[in-house]
Amino acid sequence: MKFPVPPSVIPLDNILPDEPLLMMGAGPVPIPHKVASANSVVINHLGDTMNKVIDQVKIMARYVFQTSSSHVMGVSGPASAAMEMAIANLVQPGARVLSVCNGVFSRRLAEMVGRVGGEVVRLEVPEKECARADAVAEMLKDGGFQVLTLVQGETSNTVWNRELVEICRLGKSHGCLNVVDAVCTLSTMPMEMDDWLVDAVITGGQKGLSSIPGVSLIAFSNDAWSFIEKRNAPMVHWCLDARLADQFWDKKAYHYTAPVSGILALHEALRLICDETLPIRFRRHAVCSAALQGGIEAMGLKLLIPPEARLNSVIGITVPEEIDANQIRHLMSELHKVEISGAFGLNILRIGQMGEQSRTHNLFRTLHALGSAMRLEGGKINLPAGMAEMERILASGV
Repeated sequence: MKFPVPPSVIPLDNILPDEPLLMMGAGPVPIPHKVASANSVVINHLGDTMNKVIDQVKIMARYVFQTSSSHVMGVSGPASAAMEMAIANLVQPGARVLSVCNGVFSRRLAEMVGRVGGEVVRLEVPEKECARADAVAEMLKDGGFQVLTLVQGETSNTVWNRELVEICRLGKSHGCLNVVDAVCTLSTMPMEMDDWLVDAVITGGQKGLSSIPGVSLIAFSNDAWSFIEKRNAPMVHWCLDARLADQFWDKKAYHYTAPVSGILALHEALRLICDETLPIRFRRHAVCSAALQGGIEAMGLKLLIPPEARLNSVIGITVPEEIDANQIRHLMSELHKVEISGAFGLNILRIGQMGEQSRTHNLFRTLHALGSAMRLEGGKINLPAGMAEMERILASGV
């Protein structure tokens, strides 16, 4: 044979660690047993059983998005594919788009606008600050914008755009379709799509929903769908054409072979959210994140973002100059089997507080691993004080 069997093929069992790693970074997150179990099942993507699953996914997703729109659909790809679906369907060549940029993922939306032929105007937000409604209002005065893009939470630098509601209402008043990335925030904090006048909401399965990576969700408002139905410009994407996807998600017809296992996993993830209810889930996330933040500060470390612009679902930590953030991550993984995230070349650390990450036992294990690794690298850390403060906040529930 010209191409013989490679001699160095290693079984997966010999690659994976003996003990599963606790995933406490910016995603993916740990998944519940029922979600993992559902992900192991394969069914016919066009059968009656799948039709029932799709109907249930849409009903539950409408609750999580807080929308009455029937135009909710899954995307066979990561959250970036859902972002691209929103942009490709809502931005025609030559359309003016205002992109509010304060990090990697908000800038990714702006880049996607340019790739489909839109005329993107960027509002660059100062570092470590949230986007301000008055700055957006000033940009919108020029008129002519058809789409407004922004993120609810900027995963890359842990900034929360707390004035999102006001910004979306401004966009709508100026005739814009509002596209919001809620990838790291959906189900961890309020997102009221209809009341906030959001026209497209994007999320990934592997973050707040505690599902698997590679299958995402998107919801279009009735205004957005009306635009999609009337658009004349040809779609640059076939798989991401919302009108074609609608054949599968609304009309039970063929588009392409759907990721059935991923959709089953998404079903169970959404069902668990509905069982918990959004108010209880929001409170759990708020308390757990506050406790971890308090523990980190009491231990002697500084948080990256000021409180008024700080995201709860992904916590950014400033690393002392003399310590290498990558080495801290390596030690936490090797010694404690806990994995957290770095940040796109910055010497910072990020810890996730999304879905199954926001559980008391995960917080104590993660804070202990962080403090121990910092001490090994010479950091001045008071680990007992950090653990005590975290326990105090958890006990108080505030």
